[in-house]
Amino acid sequence: MRAPLAHATLTLAALAVEAVVGYPDRLHRRLPHPVVGLGALISEGERRLNRSDRSPRASRLSGIATVAATAGVAALAGLAASRLPGPASVLAATLGLAQRSLCDHVSAVAKALEADDLPAARAAVGMIVGRDTAGLDASGVATAAIESLAESFNDGVVAPAFWLALAGLPGLYAYKAVNTADSLIGHREPRWKDFGWAAARTDDLMNLAPARFAGVLIAMAGGGGWKTMLRDARRHASPNAGWPEAAMAGALGVRLGGPVAYDGVMTDRPVFGDGPAPTVADLKQALNIYVRATGLLWAAFATLSFRGGREWRR
Repeated sequence: MRAPLAHATLTLAALAVEAVVGYPDRLHRRLPHPVVGLGALISEGERRLNRSDRSPRASRLSGIATVAATAGVAALAGLAASRLPGPASVLAATLGLAQRSLCDHVSAVAKALEADDLPAARAAVGMIVGRDTAGLDASGVATAAIESLAESFNDGVVAPAFWLALAGLPGLYAYKAVNTADSLIGHREPRWKDFGWAAARTDDLMNLAPARFAGVLIAMAGGGGWKTMLRDARRHASPNAGWPEAAMAGALGVRLGGPVAYDGVMTDRPVFGDGPAPTVADLKQALNIYVRATGLLWAAFATLSFRGGREWRR
Protein backbone atom coordinates (compact mmCIF):
# COMPACT_ATOMS: atom_id res chain seq x y z
CA MET A 1 0.00 0.00 0.00
CA ARG A 2 2.86 2.42 0.64
CA ALA A 3 3.75 3.18 -2.98
CA PRO A 4 0.27 4.25 -4.14
CA LEU A 5 -0.17 6.32 -0.98
CA ALA A 6 3.14 8.07 -1.51
CA HIS A 7 2.15 8.74 -5.11
CA ALA A 8 -1.17 10.32 -4.06
CA THR A 9 0.62 12.66 -1.67
CA LEU A 10 3.25 13.49 -4.28
CA THR A 11 0.52 14.21 -6.81
CA LEU A 12 -1.30 16.59 -4.48
CA ALA A 13 1.91 18.42 -3.62
CA ALA A 14 2.91 18.70 -7.28
CA LEU A 15 -0.51 20.05 -8.26
CA ALA A 16 -0.31 22.71 -5.55
CA VAL A 17 3.24 23.80 -6.37
CA GLU A 18 2.68 23.86 -10.14
CA ALA A 19 -0.46 25.96 -9.74
CA VAL A 20 1.60 28.59 -7.92
CA VAL A 21 4.87 28.65 -9.87
CA GLY A 22 4.14 26.91 -13.19
CA TYR A 23 7.25 26.82 -15.36
CA PRO A 24 8.70 30.33 -14.88
CA ASP A 25 9.46 32.36 -18.03
CA ARG A 26 12.92 33.20 -16.67
CA LEU A 27 13.71 29.49 -16.38
CA HIS A 28 12.14 28.74 -19.75
CA ARG A 29 14.54 31.18 -21.46
CA ARG A 30 17.53 29.39 -19.94
CA LEU A 31 16.30 25.82 -19.96
CA PRO A 32 13.60 24.68 -22.41
CA HIS A 33 10.80 22.59 -20.94
CA PRO A 34 11.60 18.85 -20.98
CA VAL A 35 8.67 18.24 -23.34
CA VAL A 36 10.71 20.12 -25.96
CA GLY A 37 13.42 17.48 -25.57
CA LEU A 38 10.87 14.68 -25.93
CA GLY A 39 9.56 16.32 -29.08
CA ALA A 40 13.07 16.55 -30.52
CA LEU A 41 13.66 12.86 -29.80
CA ILE A 42 10.41 11.85 -31.49
CA SER A 43 11.04 14.10 -34.48
CA GLU A 44 14.50 12.63 -34.94
CA GLY A 45 13.07 9.12 -34.84
CA GLU A 46 10.47 10.11 -37.41
CA ARG A 47 13.13 11.67 -39.66
CA ARG A 48 15.31 8.57 -39.58
CA LEU A 49 12.69 5.80 -39.65
CA ASN A 50 9.61 7.11 -41.42
CA ARG A 51 10.72 6.63 -45.02
CA SER A 52 8.39 6.56 -48.02
CA ASP A 53 10.08 3.44 -49.47
CA ARG A 54 9.02 1.28 -46.52
CA SER A 55 5.97 -0.95 -46.48
CA PRO A 56 3.02 -0.04 -44.23
CA ARG A 57 3.95 -2.90 -41.90
CA ALA A 58 7.56 -1.76 -41.64
CA SER A 59 6.46 1.82 -41.01
CA ARG A 60 4.10 0.68 -38.28
CA LEU A 61 6.84 -1.37 -36.60
CA SER A 62 9.21 1.60 -36.83
CA GLY A 63 6.56 3.78 -35.19
CA ILE A 64 6.10 1.25 -32.41
CA ALA A 65 9.85 1.23 -31.80
CA THR A 66 9.99 5.03 -31.73
CA VAL A 67 7.18 5.34 -29.20
CA ALA A 68 8.53 2.50 -27.05
CA ALA A 69 12.04 3.97 -27.02
CA THR A 70 10.84 7.48 -26.20
CA ALA A 71 8.51 6.30 -23.44
CA GLY A 72 11.24 4.05 -22.08
CA VAL A 73 13.77 6.87 -21.92
CA ALA A 74 11.18 9.09 -20.25
CA ALA A 75 10.28 6.39 -17.71
CA LEU A 76 13.95 5.87 -16.85
CA ALA A 77 14.32 9.62 -16.34
CA GLY A 78 11.29 9.48 -14.06
CA LEU A 79 12.81 6.58 -12.14
CA ALA A 80 15.99 8.58 -11.60
CA ALA A 81 13.99 11.64 -10.53
CA SER A 82 11.99 9.57 -8.06
CA ARG A 83 15.20 8.97 -6.10
CA LEU A 84 15.62 12.69 -5.45
CA PRO A 85 14.81 14.16 -2.01
CA GLY A 86 11.14 14.95 -1.37
CA PRO A 87 11.03 18.64 -2.41
CA ALA A 88 13.12 17.94 -5.52
CA SER A 89 10.85 15.07 -6.57
CA VAL A 90 7.83 17.37 -6.19
CA LEU A 91 9.47 19.92 -8.49
CA ALA A 92 10.29 17.13 -10.93
CA ALA A 93 6.63 16.13 -10.92
CA THR A 94 5.48 19.67 -11.74
CA LEU A 95 7.23 19.35 -15.11
CA GLY A 96 4.47 16.99 -16.27
CA LEU A 97 1.58 19.28 -15.28
CA ALA A 98 0.15 22.31 -17.08
CA GLN A 99 -2.50 23.82 -14.80
CA ARG A 100 -0.89 27.25 -14.60
CA SER A 101 0.21 27.60 -18.21
CA LEU A 102 -3.18 26.46 -19.55
CA CYS A 103 -5.01 28.98 -17.39
CA ASP A 104 -2.59 31.75 -18.37
CA HIS A 105 -2.88 31.07 -22.10
CA VAL A 106 -6.68 30.92 -22.12
CA SER A 107 -6.93 33.97 -19.86
CA ALA A 108 -4.85 35.90 -22.40
CA VAL A 109 -7.44 35.07 -25.07
CA ALA A 110 -10.28 36.23 -22.83
CA LYS A 111 -8.52 39.51 -21.99
CA ALA A 112 -7.94 40.29 -25.66
CA LEU A 113 -11.58 39.57 -26.52
CA GLU A 114 -12.77 41.75 -23.63
CA ALA A 115 -10.64 44.58 -24.99
CA ASP A 116 -12.20 44.09 -28.48
CA ASP A 117 -8.70 43.39 -29.82
CA LEU A 118 -9.54 40.61 -32.28
CA PRO A 119 -6.05 40.41 -33.86
CA ALA A 120 -4.50 39.94 -30.40
CA ALA A 121 -7.17 37.36 -29.51
CA ARG A 122 -6.47 35.43 -32.70
CA ALA A 123 -2.72 35.49 -31.97
CA ALA A 124 -3.29 34.33 -28.39
CA VAL A 125 -5.58 31.45 -29.33
CA GLY A 126 -3.18 30.48 -32.10
CA MET A 127 -0.68 29.61 -29.36
CA ILE A 128 -2.89 26.78 -28.09
CA VAL A 129 -4.80 25.43 -31.11
CA GLY A 130 -3.79 23.92 -34.43
CA ARG A 131 -6.64 25.30 -36.55
CA ASP A 132 -6.35 28.34 -38.80
CA THR A 133 -7.09 31.43 -36.74
CA ALA A 134 -6.66 34.33 -39.17
CA GLY A 135 -10.30 34.25 -40.29
CA LEU A 136 -11.94 33.60 -36.92
CA ASP A 137 -14.46 36.08 -35.56
CA ALA A 138 -14.83 36.72 -31.82
CA SER A 139 -17.17 33.76 -31.40
CA GLY A 140 -14.82 31.50 -33.33
CA VAL A 141 -11.92 32.54 -31.10
CA ALA A 142 -13.99 31.90 -27.97
CA THR A 143 -15.02 28.50 -29.32
CA ALA A 144 -11.43 27.50 -30.05
CA ALA A 145 -10.25 28.63 -26.61
CA ILE A 146 -13.04 26.79 -24.76
CA GLU A 147 -12.44 23.57 -26.70
CA SER A 148 -8.72 23.74 -26.04
CA LEU A 149 -9.33 24.46 -22.35
CA ALA A 150 -11.64 21.46 -21.98
CA GLU A 151 -9.47 19.01 -23.90
CA SER A 152 -6.24 20.22 -22.31
CA PHE A 153 -7.79 19.94 -18.86
CA ASN A 154 -7.48 16.23 -19.45
CA ASP A 155 -4.22 16.10 -21.42
CA GLY A 156 -2.37 18.65 -19.29
CA VAL A 157 -3.87 18.15 -15.84
CA VAL A 158 -6.10 15.14 -15.13
CA ALA A 159 -4.28 12.47 -17.14
CA PRO A 160 -0.77 13.43 -15.95
CA ALA A 161 -2.02 13.52 -12.35
CA PHE A 162 -3.70 10.14 -12.86
CA TRP A 163 -0.52 8.49 -14.11
CA LEU A 164 1.60 10.20 -11.47
CA ALA A 165 -0.68 8.86 -8.75
CA LEU A 166 -0.84 5.41 -10.31
CA ALA A 167 2.80 4.85 -11.27
CA GLY A 168 4.84 7.68 -9.81
CA LEU A 169 7.29 9.79 -11.80
CA PRO A 170 8.08 6.98 -14.29
CA GLY A 171 4.36 6.76 -15.13
CA LEU A 172 4.01 10.52 -15.43
CA TYR A 173 7.01 10.92 -17.71
CA ALA A 174 6.02 7.95 -19.87
CA TYR A 175 2.55 9.47 -20.29
CA LYS A 176 4.03 12.82 -21.35
CA ALA A 177 6.23 11.04 -23.90
CA VAL A 178 3.27 9.18 -25.42
CA ASN A 179 1.07 12.29 -25.41
CA THR A 180 3.80 14.32 -27.10
CA ALA A 181 4.29 11.59 -29.69
CA ASP A 182 0.57 11.59 -30.44
CA SER A 183 0.55 15.35 -30.98
CA LEU A 184 3.53 15.14 -33.36
CA ILE A 185 3.01 11.95 -35.35
CA GLY A 186 -0.36 10.48 -34.34
CA HIS A 187 -2.14 11.87 -37.41
CA ARG A 188 -4.24 10.31 -40.15
CA GLU A 189 -2.53 11.99 -43.09
CA PRO A 190 -0.66 9.58 -45.42
CA ARG A 191 2.75 10.61 -44.07
CA TRP A 192 1.91 9.50 -40.51
CA LYS A 193 -0.93 7.01 -40.96
CA ASP A 194 1.22 3.92 -40.36
CA PHE A 195 4.22 5.37 -38.56
CA GLY A 196 2.04 7.26 -36.07
CA TRP A 197 -0.39 4.39 -35.44
CA ALA A 198 1.29 3.28 -32.20
CA ALA A 199 1.46 6.83 -30.84
CA ALA A 200 -2.24 7.44 -31.48
CA ARG A 201 -3.45 4.09 -30.15
CA THR A 202 -1.25 4.20 -27.03
CA ASP A 203 -2.35 7.73 -26.26
CA ASP A 204 -6.00 6.69 -26.67
CA LEU A 205 -5.47 3.84 -24.21
CA MET A 206 -3.64 5.94 -21.61
CA ASN A 207 -6.35 8.62 -21.72
CA LEU A 208 -9.31 6.26 -21.60
CA ALA A 209 -10.06 6.56 -17.88
CA PRO A 210 -8.68 10.08 -17.25
CA ALA A 211 -10.74 11.70 -20.04
CA ARG A 212 -13.98 10.37 -18.61
CA PHE A 213 -12.97 11.49 -15.15
CA ALA A 214 -12.16 14.93 -16.57
CA GLY A 215 -15.66 15.11 -18.06
CA VAL A 216 -17.18 14.18 -14.71
CA LEU A 217 -15.14 16.87 -12.93
CA ILE A 218 -16.24 19.52 -15.44
CA ALA A 219 -19.90 18.54 -15.12
CA MET A 220 -19.63 18.64 -11.32
CA ALA A 221 -17.83 21.99 -11.35
CA GLY A 222 -20.25 23.46 -13.88
CA GLY A 223 -23.38 22.25 -12.14
CA GLY A 224 -24.59 20.46 -15.26
CA GLY A 225 -23.58 19.07 -18.62
CA TRP A 226 -24.17 15.42 -17.77
CA LYS A 227 -26.83 14.87 -20.42
CA THR A 228 -24.81 16.56 -23.14
CA MET A 229 -21.66 14.66 -22.17
CA LEU A 230 -23.36 11.27 -22.23
CA ARG A 231 -25.17 12.04 -25.48
CA ASP A 232 -22.47 13.82 -27.50
CA ALA A 233 -19.08 12.60 -26.24
CA ARG A 234 -18.94 9.65 -28.64
CA ARG A 235 -19.48 11.92 -31.65
CA HIS A 236 -15.88 13.09 -31.45
CA ALA A 237 -13.33 11.48 -33.77
CA SER A 238 -11.22 10.79 -30.69
CA PRO A 239 -12.51 8.19 -28.22
CA ASN A 240 -11.50 10.52 -25.37
CA ALA A 241 -11.50 14.22 -26.29
CA GLY A 242 -15.27 14.36 -26.63
CA TRP A 243 -15.88 13.71 -22.93
CA PRO A 244 -14.47 16.93 -21.45
CA GLU A 245 -15.52 18.99 -24.50
CA ALA A 246 -19.12 17.78 -24.45
CA ALA A 247 -19.27 18.23 -20.67
CA MET A 248 -18.06 21.82 -21.03
CA ALA A 249 -20.57 22.55 -23.80
CA GLY A 250 -23.39 21.25 -21.63
CA ALA A 251 -22.22 23.05 -18.50
CA LEU A 252 -22.04 26.37 -20.38
CA GLY A 253 -25.19 25.80 -22.42
CA VAL A 254 -23.34 26.58 -25.66
CA ARG A 255 -22.52 24.86 -28.95
CA LEU A 256 -18.96 23.66 -29.54
CA GLY A 257 -17.43 21.81 -32.49
CA GLY A 258 -18.51 22.33 -36.07
CA PRO A 259 -16.45 22.99 -39.22
CA VAL A 260 -12.97 24.52 -38.90
CA ALA A 261 -10.03 25.01 -41.25
CA TYR A 262 -6.63 23.38 -40.90
CA ASP A 263 -3.91 24.61 -43.26
CA GLY A 264 -6.55 26.13 -45.50
CA VAL A 265 -8.65 22.97 -45.73
CA MET A 266 -12.10 22.93 -44.13
CA THR A 267 -12.74 19.98 -41.84
CA ASP A 268 -16.24 19.00 -40.81
CA ARG A 269 -16.53 18.16 -37.11
CA PRO A 270 -19.46 17.03 -34.98
CA VAL A 271 -21.34 19.52 -32.84
CA PHE A 272 -21.49 19.29 -29.05
CA GLY A 273 -24.35 20.93 -27.19
CA ASP A 274 -27.56 22.62 -28.25
CA GLY A 275 -27.02 26.27 -27.31
CA PRO A 276 -25.76 29.33 -29.16
CA ALA A 277 -22.17 29.93 -30.22
CA PRO A 278 -19.93 30.99 -27.30
CA THR A 279 -19.13 34.57 -26.36
CA VAL A 280 -16.32 36.05 -24.27
CA ALA A 281 -18.64 35.79 -21.25
CA ASP A 282 -18.88 32.05 -21.86
CA LEU A 283 -15.10 31.83 -22.13
CA LYS A 284 -14.71 33.55 -18.76
CA GLN A 285 -17.26 31.16 -17.26
CA ALA A 286 -15.35 28.22 -18.76
CA LEU A 287 -12.24 29.45 -16.94
CA ASN A 288 -14.21 29.56 -13.70
CA ILE A 289 -15.40 26.00 -14.28
CA TYR A 290 -11.82 24.96 -15.03
CA VAL A 291 -10.59 26.39 -11.72
CA ARG A 292 -13.38 24.67 -9.78
CA ALA A 293 -12.80 21.36 -11.59
CA THR A 294 -9.11 21.57 -10.74
CA GLY A 295 -10.07 22.16 -7.12
CA LEU A 296 -12.20 19.02 -7.20
CA LEU A 297 -9.22 17.10 -8.56
CA TRP A 298 -7.09 18.37 -5.69
CA ALA A 299 -9.80 17.32 -3.24
CA ALA A 300 -9.83 13.81 -4.71
CA PHE A 301 -6.10 13.37 -4.18
CA ALA A 302 -6.27 14.98 -0.74
CA THR A 303 -8.88 12.40 0.23
CA LEU A 304 -6.77 9.54 -1.10
CA SER A 305 -3.71 10.86 0.70
CA PHE A 306 -5.57 11.31 3.99
CA ARG A 307 -7.20 7.89 3.88
CA GLY A 308 -3.94 6.30 2.86
CA GLY A 309 -2.13 7.93 5.75
CA ARG A 310 -4.66 6.52 8.19
CA GLU A 311 -4.32 3.01 6.73
CA TRP A 312 -0.53 3.23 6.85
CA ARG A 313 -0.59 4.23 10.53
CA ARG A 314 -2.68 1.18 11.32
